[in-house]
Amino acid sequence: MFRPKIPTMPTPTGRVTPPSVVEPTAIVPGSHTPPAYPTQPARSRPTVQLTPGTALAIVGGGTAVVLVVGAVLVSLLLAVAVTGATVAVCAIVLRSLLASEAKRR
Repeated sequence: MFRPKIPTMPTPTGRVTPPSVVEPTAIVPGSHTPPAYPTQPARSRPTVQLTPGTALAIVGGGTAVVLVVGAVLVSLLLAVAVTGATVAVCAIVLRSLLASEAKRR
């Protein structure tokens, strides 16, 4: 029960080829000559030229992104403030109801 069962290797089916003999090859040291590379000057990347129209479009797009992100953040802050005020009013009402209940007894 506690001894492991070692699986047996399955017998090959079909055509079996004998193992081939690998003969080592001799390494002959030789003179190493570096490959010749063409000596071309490095190409310079083209510079991006901003026209007044594209600069205005970039500034306008950045302004629009800032305004949208600002509006989203302000609306989230307003939602948190309204939720906090609502919870505070509910707490005050519950406190007054529980206090009046205790005074009647």
